[in-house]
Amino acid sequence: MKNAGLWILAFLITASTAVYQRLTGPTHPLRGKTIVKNSEISFRLPRTHETGKDCSVQIQTQHPDIEGTLLYKRYKTADPWTEVFMERVGHSLTGALPYQPPAGKLEYKVFLSYEGQQTSLSGKNPVIIRFKGRVPIWILLPHVAVMFLAMLFSARAGLEALRPHSNPRKLALWTTGLLFVGGFILGPAVQKLAFGSLWTGFPFGYDLTDNKTLIAFIGWIIAVIAGRKGKPARAWVLAAAILLLVVFLIPHSLFGSELDYSNAPASQSYIHIKITHTFLLLA
Repeated sequence: MKNAGLWILAFLITASTAVYQRLTGPTHPLRGKTIVKNSEISFRLPRTHETGKDCSVQIQTQHPDIEGTLLYKRYKTADPWTEVFMERVGHSLTGALPYQPPAGKLEYKVFLSYEGQQTSLSGKNPVIIRFKGRVPIWILLPHVAVMFLAMLFSARAGLEALRPHSNPRKLALWTTGLLFVGGFILGPAVQKLAFGSLWTGFPFGYDLTDNKTLIAFIGWIIAVIAGRKGKPARAWVLAAAILLLVVFLIPHSLFGSELDYSNAPASQSYIHIKITHTFLLLA
C-alpha cells in the first residue's frame, strides 16, 4: 500500500477510536427511552456540567398529567436526598441540579409519575454528574488537536512498522513529541483549569486519564530508545502503537478527578428536605 493509502487508513483508525472514546466515556449523557401513560418518552440526562451555574435537567413530554421529580445528593456522602418537583414549561419538565466546585460530583435520579405510579429513568442506579471549571477554547482546542495528531502519527508509525525493510524512526519521533506536548504540557493546563490540579495520576493519585497517558508515553520512549543510531526497531514501534491504541480505547475521564467531600461542610446550595415515599423507593 502506498503512503497516501496508509495515511488514510491511519486517519480512519484514529477517527474511529476518537468517536468510540467519546461515546463510551462517563461524561457522555445518559440517553434512553421509557414508556409512561402508553407514550414513549426519550430522555437525555447530563453527566458533566460547567461549575458556576446550575445544571438544568429537562424531560420532553406532551402529556400534561405526567409529573417529574428530581432527587439528588453529593456523591459518596451521607447527605439526605434532596427532592425537587420539576416545573412544567410547555411540553418540558425542568429541574435544576445545584452547581458544585470543580471535580465535585452529584448523584441524582429522575422520576416520572402518573396516577401514583413512578418510573425511574435511570433504573435502580443513580446518574453521576461531575462539575468542571471553564476551559478556554484556545487551550482546549490545541490539546485535543495535538492528542489527535499523536494518535494519527502513532497509527501511521504502526502501519509503517508492518512494512518489510521500512524504518518508522521519524514517525516514532513525531509521535513521541506530539504525545509529550499534548499529554504533559497542554493536558495539565486543561486539567488545572477544569479540576484545579495539574496532575492527578501516578504518583499523586489514580486519575486514569493521566496514568494511561503516562503509560503510553513510556511505551513510545522505549520505542525511540530502541531505534537509536538509525535502527528501525519495527517490533518496538508496533508494540508502542498498539499500546497507545489500547490506551485510547479506554473511555476518557474514567476514574477522573473527584472532589473529596469528607471534610467539606454541607453545601449552601442544598435545601435538605426529608424524603417520604420517594426516599423509600431508593432504599
